[in-house]
Parts: sequence; structure tokens; C-alpha cells
Amino acid sequence: MTTDSGIKSPALYIGHGAPPLLDDPIWSGQLESWSSQLVKPKAILMVSAHWESAPLSLSSTEPGTPLIYDFGGFAPKYYQLQYPAPVAPELAARIKAVIGEPVVEHRRGLDHGAYVPLMKMYPAADVPVIQMSIPTFDPEKLFKLGQKLAPLRDEGVMIIGSGFMTHGLPFLRDFSINATPPGWSQEFDIWAKEVLDRGAVDELMNYKSLAPGMPYAHPTVEHFAPIFITLGAATVADVAPDTTIDGYWMGLSKRSFQVA
Repeated sequence: MTTDSGIKSPALYIGHGAPPLLDDPIWSGQLESWSSQLVKPKAILMVSAHWESAPLSLSSTEPGTPLIYDFGGFAPKYYQLQYPAPVAPELAARIKAVIGEPVVEHRRGLDHGAYVPLMKMYPAADVPVIQMSIPTFDPEKLFKLGQKLAPLRDEGVMIIGSGFMTHGLPFLRDFSINATPPGWSQEFDIWAKEVLDRGAVDELMNYKSLAPGMPYAHPTVEHFAPIFITLGAATVADVAPDTTIDGYWMGLSKRSFQVA
């Protein structure tokens, strides 16, 4: 990666949904519109909720590594999805350099938390992509990790934390796309918006004890954890993120934002 591109890419937190997102014209359109307003990145670093691994790990830089179909119960067509994005060995090397600690390279392809939203944001699959694992769920440690990665944005690398603002799947009773959101999903989403609008990252880090709707909104926390890498990669402290997508999908908050 070069350091003189002059292009500063944003850091994003996105709700990645499930494979049926690809057939939802509303959400698909929102992702397409969002990406069309951004300067096309030189490369993308994706942190998906669906890869927890320590020490810090990176996906394959070998061409032709197959995708991971890490979901079940969906129509057969979703298991035929392809997203042949270029690999990113140069970005892998830069990540190792800025992290300054051991990083493991895996023979692992992208999972659906990476390729499902990217199929709508960059459908030509012409931007190099690498996925990084979530090595811990400690918000402060993830925030510091995001701070280490922040210089990559000056090199045209888009950093994306991919999760879901609420993800209480065990507590859903209606799995239709337009389902009425449960109270716990709305309460957590409203709280998160207000805290983000104030740039109160310290409060967000204490979501387990402060946020209404817990633990129903996040009975496990892997879909919220990527938010702290995104916020750590922000270049200006205490600046409210710019929410680009809100609303609900199957009753879950799809709130997504970018930071300067």
C-alpha cells in the first residue's frame, strides 16, 4: 500500500443482515446509494461479527479462496453466491505493520458478514478485500485496535465493522422483513443513537450495564463488538457519527453509520 494517495476513506459500521438482504429492494438500495456517495476505496478491511479468533487473524491472500456459507435454512440459491474480490496481500502487510504484534494469516475466505453487504456496495467485486478477526470482546481493547488501524484510512483503505445494532434472534417471534420491532430492539436502538449523537464512547463501552433492552438486544455480543473498532478508527475524537441507514429489518435495528 502506498501512503501518498491523497484519498482518506471513512470508517463504517454497517448492519450486514442475512443473505435475503440481497432481495430486499429497500435495504439493498440504501447500501447502494451510500456507497455511491463515497470515494471508491483502494482496499477494504472488513471486521465481521462472524469471525472470532485470537490472536488477531487475517483472511486468505491466496486468489480463488472460496467464500464461507456460514448460515443455514435459506434457499439453495444463497449457497451459490460468489464474490470474487481481489485479494489484498499488500494490505495484509500494512495491517501487520501498524498493529505491531503477531498476526496470523489463515486459509479462510470471506464470510457472509463481509460479502453480503459488499455485493450491494461494490457489486463489481473490483476492490481488494481482506477480513480481520475479532480477537476480544473488550470494548476498550477493540477501540485501541481501531486507533492502530486508523492510519490506513490515509492510504485509501475503508475500514468496515460489520454487525447488527440489535441481534436478539432467540427472542424474535416474527421473522418477516417488515416485522414490528420488539420493545427491547427499539429501546436499545434509541439509546445507541442518542449516545452516538453525543459522541459518548465511554457510555457506549458500558452498554451491558447502561443500555435498555439488554441482554435481549445482544444475548451474545459479537454483532455489537465491531462498532468499537470503527469508532477507534475515527480521526476526530468526540465527533458524532453520520447515520446513513436506520429503521428495522425482521424487527432488528439496521442502524449504520460512518465516521470522519
